Amino acid sequence: MAATELTTPGRGRGLVGVLSQRYLLKLLVRKELRVRYRGSVLGMAWSYVKPATQFIVFYFAMGVFLDLNRGVEYFAVYLFSGIVVINFFSEAFGNATRTLIWNAQLIKKIYLPRELFPVSAIYVAVVHFLPQLVVLLIACVLVGWRPTALGLVAAVLGFMLVAILGLGLGMLFGSANVFFRDAENFVDLLLLVATWASPVLYPFTKVKDALAQHPWLITIYELNPITVAVQLFHYAFWVPVGGPDAHLEMPENMVQTTVSGFVVALLILALGQTVFRRLEGRFAQEL
Repeated sequence: MAATELTTPGRGRGLVGVLSQRYLLKLLVRKELRVRYRGSVLGMAWSYVKPATQFIVFYFAMGVFLDLNRGVEYFAVYLFSGIVVINFFSEAFGNATRTLIWNAQLIKKIYLPRELFPVSAIYVAVVHFLPQLVVLLIACVLVGWRPTALGLVAAVLGFMLVAILGLGLGMLFGSANVFFRDAENFVDLLLLVATWASPVLYPFTKVKDALAQHPWLITIYELNPITVAVQLFHYAFWVPVGGPDAHLEMPENMVQTTVSGFVVALLILALGQTVFRRLEGRFAQEL
């Protein structure tokens, strides 16, 4: 008789185990979407309404009242290409943090890889990200945008960067949230800061000018993976229509900043997975 490998009860194979549970992952994503829009009249249309409202508010506040509309060519494209990144990160990070609490009854009743829950939250965020991306693409085409190979690569890298960071932070704070509910309130504060700590509502040149006497602060600013992801989306969608000076809004070495952003994001993912695996055996008991 072949020997059966024994495993610690309540412990899975981490994110690797999710790959072998794709059917369960699909079921969790469907459940999350059904619960999200249960009793809703607009349903998935909220994926358009909320970003549109957010864009209009920011456009008038920053573009019209603060006159950035004149200083940045096609400021609407610049703004919305950053907003879709922030919205994707906010939903991915926020939902991944809360998903263990939302699925407490399921976790207490049966065992399945706990990583399925934060991963399913990322998938749901992707479902809501795609309609916003379609709107962005339509707007860009209307103002003369034409895709380039480097631009498409930049967009894919930006998307991957946000997904990796959102999953890593979601697992880290999600596992902490099981024991201390204050974690999700702290996440809300981080998401508020994230909007302003990246060049979404203002051009990157303003950061360089303000911190010109402290180049190390600019380096820290550029190590933020969300900043890198926003800049990658700007490069993909805004730079082709932003005029001859649009490249001046990009970092001098985007390859280096992109690599640095992925290194930071992957380190956070490794930390999140490590903390998650150490604590997952106590999730059912604490919930």
